[in-house]
Amino acid sequence: MSEPAPLLVFSDDWGRHPSSCQHLVSHLLPTRRVVWVNTIGTRPPRLDLATVRRGFEKLRQWTRRRPANADTPAEISNPIVLNPKMWPSFRSRLGRAMNKRLVGNAVRRALGGMPPPVVVTTLPVVADLVGEFPAARWVYYCVDDFGVWPGLDGRTLQTLEAELVPKVDVCVAVSETLQRHLSKFGKDSHLLTHGVDLAHWTAPARSDMPLSLAGLAELPRPLAVFWGVIDRRMDVAFVRAVCGSLADGTVLFVGPQDNPDPALLALPRVRTLPPVPFADLPSLAATASVLVMPYADLPVTRAMQPLKLKEYLATGKPTVVRSLPSTGAWADCMDVTITPEAFAAAVRERLKTGVPPEQREARRRLDAEGWASKAERLARWIGG
Repeated sequence: MSEPAPLLVFSDDWGRHPSSCQHLVSHLLPTRRVVWVNTIGTRPPRLDLATVRRGFEKLRQWTRRRPANADTPAEISNPIVLNPKMWPSFRSRLGRAMNKRLVGNAVRRALGGMPPPVVVTTLPVVADLVGEFPAARWVYYCVDDFGVWPGLDGRTLQTLEAELVPKVDVCVAVSETLQRHLSKFGKDSHLLTHGVDLAHWTAPARSDMPLSLAGLAELPRPLAVFWGVIDRRMDVAFVRAVCGSLADGTVLFVGPQDNPDPALLALPRVRTLPPVPFADLPSLAATASVLVMPYADLPVTRAMQPLKLKEYLATGKPTVVRSLPSTGAWADCMDVTITPEAFAAAVRERLKTGVPPEQREARRRLDAEGWASKAERLARWIGG
C-alpha cells in the first residue's frame, strides 16, 4: 500500500495553543509527513501591547538559526514547522503580493522532493497561493466565521474567504452554522464537530499545584471558572447576574485577554489569571465548583464550536452554559440557559447539588468523541 500524500497545513502557530487542527494533525503524524506553516495577518494593523508582543514573538521565530523542531531526533522529526517571513496584513494588493511570494517560496523550499501534498488550511489568508505549487488537493477546514470575530480584520478575511472557497476541492466545517455559511459560496461541506481527549481530562489529579495556578490560593471559594480567550464575546449581563447572586466565592476567568469589556473586569467577585498550559487545565478544573460559558448570543458565537464544551463535560464538573447552536446537542449533559437570571440560578443550584445523575449518565456519549476517530474521518475526506 502506497504512503499517503504528505500534509501541508496553514494554521495558527504549532504548539502555541491546542487548536482543533493541532489535535487532529497530531493523530495523523504517525502515518503522514506534515509540513505545518505558522501564519499571521488576520488582525488589522494597530499599535497596542498585544500586537507588540506578538511582533517580537514572530521576530524571534524568524531570526533564530535552528529550525522550530531542532531538538527533536531527526528520525522522528514530524511535523516540519515553517515560520515564513510575512507582511502582517492582507488589506492591500501590495501586502497580498508580498505574502504570496514570501510564503510561496518558503513552501516550495520545504516541500523539496516530496510528492504533491494535500493542503489543509484553517485560514482564508492563503487564497492567493492556490495553484502556486503542485498539490494533490486543497482543503478548507472552516473552524470559525472570521468575518465577525471580534478583533480580527473582518472585511479583509471575508474577501479572502470568498476567493478561497470556490478554489478548494474539499470543505470541512465544525458546525452546521458554518456549513450554511459555506453554502453561500456554492460549496457543500462535511461536518466535523470537535473531539476531546478523555484520557487527558480524567487522569488522576496531581498532588501538587502547578506553578501556573499559584494565584488560586488566595481566591475566595467556591470557584465558578471559565478558561479561554477573554474578549467581547463574554456576556457581561450573565456574569453580573452570577456575581450578584453569590453570597461567597469567585467568578474566575483564565486565559489571554483580547480587549474584553472593561465592565466585565470591574464586576465584584470577578478575578482573572493569565493563560494556563493545556497540561495544567485538568488541575484548574479540579479546583472549580462549577464551570461556566457565559458567551453572548452573537453571530460569531452562533457559528463557533467551543473546544472547551466537551472538555468541560469530560472533567466531571457541573457545567452551566448559554444556549447557543453548539450547546444544543449536549443539553442533556449540562445546564443550558437563555437569560441572565436563569444562568445565575443554575450556577447556584449546581454549587449546592453538583452534577445530577441524569447528566452524568448522558456524558457517557463522550466516549465516541475522541480526537482519534475525528482524525480518521478527516483523513478519509481529504484523501478523496
